[in-house]
Amino acid sequence: MVLGLPRTFTPVTPGDGLLRAEHFQLAYATNDVDRACELFRRQLGIAQFRRLEGQLPKGGQIRVELAWVGPVMYELLSASGPGSAIYMDRLPPGPGFAIRHHHMGFLLDSTEAWDALIVKAAAADLPVPYLNDNPGFLRSCFVDAQPLGHYLEYIWPEPAGLEFLLSVPRN
Repeated sequence: MVLGLPRTFTPVTPGDGLLRAEHFQLAYATNDVDRACELFRRQLGIAQFRRLEGQLPKGGQIRVELAWVGPVMYELLSASGPGSAIYMDRLPPGPGFAIRHHHMGFLLDSTEAWDALIVKAAAADLPVPYLNDNPGFLRSCFVDAQPLGHYLEYIWPEPAGLEFLLSVPRN
């Protein structure tokens, strides 16, 4: 039996509220990405990931593993070195494996949506501790949704960024 839950898409903009954008992603920070991938494979049914790794703007390193399940992308991330605190600071200190919800991801599609997001975050008195523009790929930022205990990430992909998101394996 297939349940069909009818859902309608109504245009939304973060100018109407920070959760009023196209929610597409759940992300988890971890101190061991390989172990997190294995947990997602063995216990949660996500078999294939696409890796993205590189240097952070301040010089540290980041590794991300991405996978689609239906309309939701799952992200597992780990970072180290300069600029990594925004990714790792909510994990418990000390030895041993740790994984925690890090952010909900939202897609934006225009300059107007991006500008509205920045204005709305300021009006809501929520910090924007990270802004990044990777020309030719995507623009991104984190809003610290302090009352929720996690970040809200907003990305505005350019054609190459959209192509990358479409290349992530579907499970």
